[in-house]
Amino acid sequence: MRFDDLDPSDNTRDLGRGRGGGRGFGGFRGGGGGLGSLIGLLPMLLDRRLGCGAILLIVVVGYFVMNSGMLQLGGAPSPGVTDNRERASGQTACDTDAELFACRVLTSTEQTWGPLFQQQGSRYREPTLNFYDGSVDQTGCGAADARMGPFYCPADQGIYLDTSFFQQMESQMRAGGDAAYAYVIAHEVGHHIQYLTGTARDVRAQQQRASQTEGNQLQVRMELQADCYAGVWVARNRDRVEAGDIEEAMTAANAIGDDTLQRQAQGYVVEDSFTHGSSAQRQRWLRRGMESGDPASCDTFAARSL
Repeated sequence: MRFDDLDPSDNTRDLGRGRGGGRGFGGFRGGGGGLGSLIGLLPMLLDRRLGCGAILLIVVVGYFVMNSGMLQLGGAPSPGVTDNRERASGQTACDTDAELFACRVLTSTEQTWGPLFQQQGSRYREPTLNFYDGSVDQTGCGAADARMGPFYCPADQGIYLDTSFFQQMESQMRAGGDAAYAYVIAHEVGHHIQYLTGTARDVRAQQQRASQTEGNQLQVRMELQADCYAGVWVARNRDRVEAGDIEEAMTAANAIGDDTLQRQAQGYVVEDSFTHGSSAQRQRWLRRGMESGDPASCDTFAARSL
């Protein structure tokens, strides 16, 4: 996808390098889901001789920590999205190729969701995109590290991203490409939409009264709705879509399905523990948003079948 004509968003911060750290992924801290929680844990799980029960426990815990429900990776950067680990003094946001790309994607989401909220008689309050390197203590949802992957924190309306996650998507998940990386950011913005509309608050209240299985099912619907919102953003930016972009986004959605991640981590699937949806479900709702371009089509909570 092409964003070179856009100025980087002003709603960005570079938090620099934190203490400790690692590679992994996250989700919706205290209110939503992310793309990368489990993927970041896979290398650790597979490198250690853990019993199936221990692996499953770590996988489930990892999913609950996520905010975006999506990806974690590490490897060679794709053309146009390189990750320069040498940050300028002063920790200025958008000062590397990967950050600049993310900042421009954020601008595009602002230009998309602002008018959509206006049509409904509301004002769109932009989230803040926070870059960090390895780990971060400065979030409204507590400390975090890169193993959690990209995540959204409703307490400070912030999206948190270690751009090395893009490398991990390419090398570990084989889901690289500009459109795939943009999808990750758009998904997290989708969680921000859920916060603004009150969906996240309502779901959390229901989860507090629900069993763990029921709570997981509610979380799946949250994540699939965020995928659909990402698709709506794509649909409203068709002029930026290039050959192969839709396939890149769909490949990323497939790679982060609960069933795919569980097979990689433990060799079998436990559907009751799903918190982000199967690969087929994630692709289906992303495609629905792309085809409709209408946020109203993303009501996963009213859908009988996901």
